[in-house]
Amino acid sequence: MKTIKGPAIFLAQFAGDKAPFDTLDNICKWAADLGYKGVQIPTWVSSFIDLEKAATSKTYADELKGRAKAAGVEITELSTHLQGQLVAVHPAYDAQMDGFAPAKVHNNPKARQEWAVQQVKWAAAASKNLGLKAHATFSGALAWPYLYPFPQRPAGLVEEAFDELARRWTPILDEFDRNGVDVCYEIHPSEDLHDGITYEMFLERVKNHPRANLLYDPSHFVLQQLDYLQYIDFYHDRIRMFHVKDAEFNPTGKQGVYSGFQSWVNRAGRFRSLGDGQVDFASIFSKLSAYGFDGWAVLEWECAIKSAEQGAQEARRSLPATSLTSPKRRLTISRRRAPTRPPIARCLA
Repeated sequence: MKTIKGPAIFLAQFAGDKAPFDTLDNICKWAADLGYKGVQIPTWVSSFIDLEKAATSKTYADELKGRAKAAGVEITELSTHLQGQLVAVHPAYDAQMDGFAPAKVHNNPKARQEWAVQQVKWAAAASKNLGLKAHATFSGALAWPYLYPFPQRPAGLVEEAFDELARRWTPILDEFDRNGVDVCYEIHPSEDLHDGITYEMFLERVKNHPRANLLYDPSHFVLQQLDYLQYIDFYHDRIRMFHVKDAEFNPTGKQGVYSGFQSWVNRAGRFRSLGDGQVDFASIFSKLSAYGFDGWAVLEWECAIKSAEQGAQEARRSLPATSLTSPKRRLTISRRRAPTRPPIARCLA
């Protein structure tokens, strides 16, 4: 039986200018005081990590590990979600994507992409220096504006976009391979890799690259109405990371998956704090364990209603106090849309 490590917490949604969210030391202590065992670090937050320095200095990487350990946690993975997004940007999104990059590359898509590629490659070396085996990122998007088109897409447009996506990512995947680290794409609406089919399209074009793996986050599948349990059956051998994030989908006669351009709180599909949504985490933990997943369970908080601090505190009370071992169950558990569940800690005892 495999044991899922955790719980850990992704720091991206908590980073800020005020203590305890302003420095790596402070936020690690805050997480440890809540009972978290690990932290996933967003590399674009310069007050937490100097990515280039972590890539080029083993001494600095060891210092980062030591600081986290002194606070009572360990570093689980690094993330380049924002930089990965900039590896592939459709021109329609150029203006809004500039905000993810430094001012020196604004209004210069070529320079911005080169900066992003270097950032993600540095993350490979930094992960190796930190002793990490998996890395979180986004694929970026060249075809997303054509998802549900009228008039119909020109023949070959999607294929061309995915060919180009593979050309951009293959050298990055090779760099991660040299460093012994898996790239884990978070499958996410607004990314070209947003479901199983699109991941397979990409995987074929990168010749089933051994480093082109997955970050499993069921919340994004609830919003798409994709069967997130069967997804594990299909792709368990590629799942290397796991975000514990809840969501709900409540369609009405006025809105559905697309949610009518409404704000997060008014959408039919929205993220929720752990335990407040519809994700059947008891079945997910059991299924992942049965397939042998032994990575970290990392809380990601993005609730449309509650505060970040409340979400972190409540989630920690729901997750087990030690490593997350769940009993083997049959692999034919059906998806339940809105299950009534006891706390995850009891389900996985």
